[in-house]
Amino acid sequence: MEISLRSYQEEVVQTALRGENSIIWLPTGGGKTRAAVYVAQKHLENQPRAKVAVLVNKVHLVDQHYQKEFCPHLGGTAKIVAISGDSKEKDFFGLVVRDSDLVICTAQILENALINTEEDKHVELTDFTLLIIDECHHTHKSSMYNKIMARYVEMKLKGAGPLPQILGLTASPGTGGAKTLEGAITHVLKVCMWVWLAVVLLLPCVLTCQHDPFGLHLKMMMGMIHAFMSSELKVVPREMGTQEYEADVVELEKKGAQEENRLLAQCAQHLRKYNDALLIKDAVRMVDALRLLEDFYSSRRDNTLDTTDLFLLALFEENRVKLRQLSADARYENPKLAQLQRTLVAQFQDPESRGILFAKTREGTRCLYAWVCANPELQRANIRAAILTGAGTGANHMTQNSQKDTIQKFRKGGLNLLISTSVAEEGLDIPECNIVVRYGLLTNEIAQQQASGRARAKDSIYSVVALRGGREMCREKTNEYLEDLTGRAINQIHKMEPSKFHKKVLELQREAVMQRNLASVQRDQRRRRYDPAQVEFSCRGCFITVARGDHMRVVNSSQYVNINPDFKKHYNKGNQIYLDRSFEDWEPGHTISCAACGQEWGMEVKIRSVLVLPCVKIKGFLLKTPNSKRTLEQWKDVEFPVEEFDFLQFVSDMN
Repeated sequence: MEISLRSYQEEVVQTALRGENSIIWLPTGGGKTRAAVYVAQKHLENQPRAKVAVLVNKVHLVDQHYQKEFCPHLGGTAKIVAISGDSKEKDFFGLVVRDSDLVICTAQILENALINTEEDKHVELTDFTLLIIDECHHTHKSSMYNKIMARYVEMKLKGAGPLPQILGLTASPGTGGAKTLEGAITHVLKVCMWVWLAVVLLLPCVLTCQHDPFGLHLKMMMGMIHAFMSSELKVVPREMGTQEYEADVVELEKKGAQEENRLLAQCAQHLRKYNDALLIKDAVRMVDALRLLEDFYSSRRDNTLDTTDLFLLALFEENRVKLRQLSADARYENPKLAQLQRTLVAQFQDPESRGILFAKTREGTRCLYAWVCANPELQRANIRAAILTGAGTGANHMTQNSQKDTIQKFRKGGLNLLISTSVAEEGLDIPECNIVVRYGLLTNEIAQQQASGRARAKDSIYSVVALRGGREMCREKTNEYLEDLTGRAINQIHKMEPSKFHKKVLELQREAVMQRNLASVQRDQRRRRYDPAQVEFSCRGCFITVARGDHMRVVNSSQYVNINPDFKKHYNKGNQIYLDRSFEDWEPGHTISCAACGQEWGMEVKIRSVLVLPCVKIKGFLLKTPNSKRTLEQWKDVEFPVEEFDFLQFVSDMN
């Protein structure tokens, strides 16, 4: 199929058509993907033995790019394959690549294939002649894009090749947190450094707060917890109901766990939940905040171990009736909801209206959905809403299929309002909207640019609902400054002499490779610090020792299982976990939690359809070494080596 481009699209693809590495920066809805399809078409036509890989950072984008863009335009002349985690082709990725002209896959799939040693699964970067990287501003920190491009840069600096041409796509590279032009330029250059690129560019609502007896009552209860733990509370946390307070109590919980001080650790956990309730109250309704606390305490009633548990449970029970009374008083309801109602009703007078309402968290989307469904004014406006969040295994997650169904209903008009987390800000093929609302949402300039770009229909509005003078409004204004700063940084880079540009990028590349190598050496040294048998695992909730490091094995380089049969005596099984995809050699089982205190520990997994083992989350435990006690969030930070799981040996030992 012949691909026609707009004039500005033709302009931004010229560098890529010359075979040079480049980034295309166009706003959301500007046609970045269509431009990439055009580049891929010309590359396949003109490059001998051409092979293209299109990398995405989210699973749902694999199918979307395949069905909406690449297959319709290139399917008649090129062999195209889409591969994601639930595709059987991933098990033969190397063979599929060799037999295809263009592969669309997640970055994780490619990274797995690059490190896999099996011939049928393994590929090299040199197998490709063109890599198209969608949402390339994610090429930073420890992202999968970063790992792939770090390998690319190392090969480039060593003179290995021939390496593929790189084409990056982004709605905004952002400033990387920089607040100055010099800092923004450095950030954009760091995005460029991974691929040695030439960069091609091409109505807020405000409210005032009112009296808040529900929030004041919650803070009074939090003050009572502070008093209860006063002997252990050396530093008073910052302002309640803020992200800063959350950060403080997270550190308090870690401190309590490391000191095996259950009073400190449990009080910090409960304070964090109260702070969550304050944040939800500020975002949506008081009843939503109360429901969060009721759900939390209902799960705690059967796991009281000491006077700390009894005090915390009693405090909530004694104040539950008062909180219910306050939450039912409409005089003190969140003023932002009234403004949001007026905004939505005004825009949905047109029966053809379509909109997206962005919220910060999955819990926030669920609360807003409940409010929309229960609001008579919104129902009279014929608003048909649904939730759209990222995929996962939790209670508030969506499956990939349910994501597709929701978007399809929205496209066909069965739904006219999506209540979404940031999953709809980036990449999803969502029809043009005439209203986009960011509801009390603190994000960066990239997310702001992507969200506002969703309002593409004629006479559309982009709206922010937030408290006058609040953090959200300040952040929104800052985002505007940062987006302007990004543009100025890009312009400055365009004016750089090519030799100066390449010299600066080369310096950054070499610096990044050295930092990466040093980090790898330090990581390996840390992993060998202790013998596995020296490391004890204690429950993070009650500090009972339940395992050792030498009981742990790693499966598929990602799942950490306990092979000691006695470990099962220490946990209870919960609900069965269901996933929207299948895996080659394992399937999820039931959740597991500490039999003594209810602390979440992970889940059981069935390996090769026959063997059930507990797969443990490291953050559910306190790790004791000969020299320290630590809590960790990720397995990569453990200070002892973990052996690979040997299925045949394990089964043999069982018999």
